[in-house]
Amino acid sequence: MSGQNEKSKLWLTTENPAIFFENTEVGRLKKKIWDASEAEIDAILAEYEVPSLPELGKPGSYIQTTVRQKLIENRSKNDIVIIPVGCTENHGRHTISGLDTFMVTQIAEALRRYTAKKDRAVNLALPPLNYGAHPYHHLGMPGTVIMPDEVVRETLIYVMLGLWNDGFRKQIIINNHGQLWVLETALHEFTKRYQLPGIFQVLDWHRGVREFFGLTGKADSHETQFVHADESETSVALLMFPEGTVEMSLAQDTEGEGFLPDGHFDKSVDPFRRPHRWSEGEGHMAIEIAATPEGTVGKPSLASARKAKRPIAAILRYLTLVIDQILEVFPPGKVPPVGKVTLRDASEMEPYLKEPQSKGWKSVYRLPRIGF
Repeated sequence: MSGQNEKSKLWLTTENPAIFFENTEVGRLKKKIWDASEAEIDAILAEYEVPSLPELGKPGSYIQTTVRQKLIENRSKNDIVIIPVGCTENHGRHTISGLDTFMVTQIAEALRRYTAKKDRAVNLALPPLNYGAHPYHHLGMPGTVIMPDEVVRETLIYVMLGLWNDGFRKQIIINNHGQLWVLETALHEFTKRYQLPGIFQVLDWHRGVREFFGLTGKADSHETQFVHADESETSVALLMFPEGTVEMSLAQDTEGEGFLPDGHFDKSVDPFRRPHRWSEGEGHMAIEIAATPEGTVGKPSLASARKAKRPIAAILRYLTLVIDQILEVFPPGKVPPVGKVTLRDASEMEPYLKEPQSKGWKSVYRLPRIGF
């Protein structure tokens, strides 16, 4: 085993023995956020201009709201695209059914603001999924709009294809909703179906910084584990959403009803490293409309904007690192070697990898499909 691999096995410990970080650049970044004072966390958030009003209709914020020529110029500096995906789902009487969508767009917009200051603004795609896929136990809830898995999957596949055709060949899908298995399937089906070189990632953002939710032992700690429309999600909404989207006087605390002993199925961000993720079973608990018709699972009454600051700082710093590392290895216009990440020949792909509408460019829709 190489020395680098041996080094990566070392762990960075915290005052909480249940939480530790791998001794990699990612782990060290997280440990730095863990150790930061609240004043330092506020300073990080200020760099990303958090909180800010939503930018969904702001000129130049998203691909769809940017003048075409400016979009092309931006892509020459940073050709990564962030694809935020959400849903329409009952999150209790105290907040909005678009919470998941606004959570990921607010994170993405903060990331764009920060990278723009570095003259390499990351590109944002307007959310292709405002209505998402859902687990079985969500069926029947008013305020929750459920799309078939195959509709969500195919929508995302064709969004990825269209963005790739326009030169966005590094794509990060950021999710906040309980539909990860569908998004993972879409990513793998996209790569099997089209065999295109690029960087393609799906991230459940809250799972990516799981260490900063739950009981941390810090003054700004959450008091409960991340579940749904609870202390965690309501805290993020209080920090990042416009006034009028959270009414704390209406918050209702609830608890789900399980039929088997606890310890088998984990919470939303897998804090306990239990045998099963929450999505890996049904029937062992009551469905939502029977057990928690209020639309919350947990204690939103405990929420505060303060509790969301550290996890939001962590995800913003982490995504910034991801962008930096991708562009360092594959600068704008460059992709992983065709022959090493696809079954296609490099010579075959050459015209499709050119700048869209440049001399010799071919649209990906002309490319013969191989594979599945």
